[in-house]
Amino acid sequence: MTLRNTITDIDQLEDLYGPATPRAITKEIGHLNHEYRTFIEAAPFMAVATVGPEGLDCSPRGEDGSVVKIIDEKTILFADRKGNNRLDTLRNIVADSRIALLFMVPGIGETMRINGRASISLSPDLLEMFAVDGKLPKTVIEVKVDRAYFQCSKALARSGIWEMDKQVDSNGVPSAGQMLEATAVDDFDGAKYDEELGRNNFDQLW
Repeated sequence: MTLRNTITDIDQLEDLYGPATPRAITKEIGHLNHEYRTFIEAAPFMAVATVGPEGLDCSPRGEDGSVVKIIDEKTILFADRKGNNRLDTLRNIVADSRIALLFMVPGIGETMRINGRASISLSPDLLEMFAVDGKLPKTVIEVKVDRAYFQCSKALARSGIWEMDKQVDSNGVPSAGQMLEATAVDDFDGAKYDEELGRNNFDQLW
């Protein structure tokens, strides 16, 4: 399908939407104040967006408790734990330090957005900060905050994401095993993968 009447000019875009509301501008600050820090520290989940030579990446991060550690009003740390070793986020950071974080707090409609610059650390002291049951992450990502602001609750309110009666029946969504089997180039037993997934997740969580 070919889109018609596409917008290709910033002036046209701004004329269509009109000016930003004043508070949408003033809520953006260049550091973490007490309120923004408290919100972020309540978030066990965030989405991490990066950019590199091969394109964009957005991936989830989660912890049992706060997903990051805040060092000061300009510095955030988070762990890179065991995964699939694609390294999409980390490759991008090495090539281009720009990063964006979106924090979500269960049951809360607002989200918090951070834009900044990232670097990857192997510092033993930083790795130890994120130890769980004696297990260390592979690396720690340091983010220097350039901009911080919260997003209003409209998107989450529209989606009803925190409403129990809107939870999706998992039977209607392809499982990880089914999706892997559909994209496999060799013999792959999706049902067996799903059967073992719960145990593997528990054993390899950290």
